[in-house]
Amino acid sequence: MEIGAEKINPYDNNRSKTEQVQEMFDSIAPAYDFMNRAMTFGIDHLWRAKAVKMMGRNKPANILDVATGTGDLAIRIARTLHPDHITGIDLSDGMLEIGSKKAKEAGLDNIIEFVQGDCLDLPFDDNTFDCVTVAYGVRNFEHLDQGYRQMQRVLRPGGMLCVIELSTPTSPLVKPLYKFYTRCIIPFIGRMVSKDTRAYSYLPESIAAVPQGNTMLQLMSEAGLTQCSYRPLTFGTCTIYTAVKPQ
Repeated sequence: MEIGAEKINPYDNNRSKTEQVQEMFDSIAPAYDFMNRAMTFGIDHLWRAKAVKMMGRNKPANILDVATGTGDLAIRIARTLHPDHITGIDLSDGMLEIGSKKAKEAGLDNIIEFVQGDCLDLPFDDNTFDCVTVAYGVRNFEHLDQGYRQMQRVLRPGGMLCVIELSTPTSPLVKPLYKFYTRCIIPFIGRMVSKDTRAYSYLPESIAAVPQGNTMLQLMSEAGLTQCSYRPLTFGTCTIYTAVKPQ
């Protein structure tokens, strides 16, 4: 089954989404952190902090951060939970280069390891990680069901999956303002800052198309995960999804 977000490509319909996502993030890597702060008015820090608090209940020692980007979530986890090891994987060398620099400057390069690779074909053994995380990344997967199966595979039994993803508010008061902001303001700022004329138009399109709420939970369940739940944040503009691999 093809998911709506899988049909939304950054640039065209002539190449694989995976190839285009890699190209897009290499292109916007220098502006990525600034745009994240600007787009969310800095609230993205609070969303990550909430997710880290939720995953900290299980005291994970070995963590995989999928679609790690510039390493914001990995660094937050390392500083807060003090695990033994975090592996961050991403398609984009440009994003990973920035993430590696940030981890080194934070004195966390002995804990966080960055790996270039495909999140739909994770290069790790079954039952490896205590916790798998992905922040603002699943809507970029070319095959979302495959991504969830891969994350379930590398989780150890009893391990937790934590997904942070942007979402569309359902409130009739908030939704029109959100739609105007994401479809008009963000693309304009993105073009000014990143010089990529398409990347920040792709963003609101992919948010609108990604499965949300119970539909996302169903995909997690079909991948073999249990205790699937979600928590909307900030008027529904972000959602944290959690699930557990059965014992």
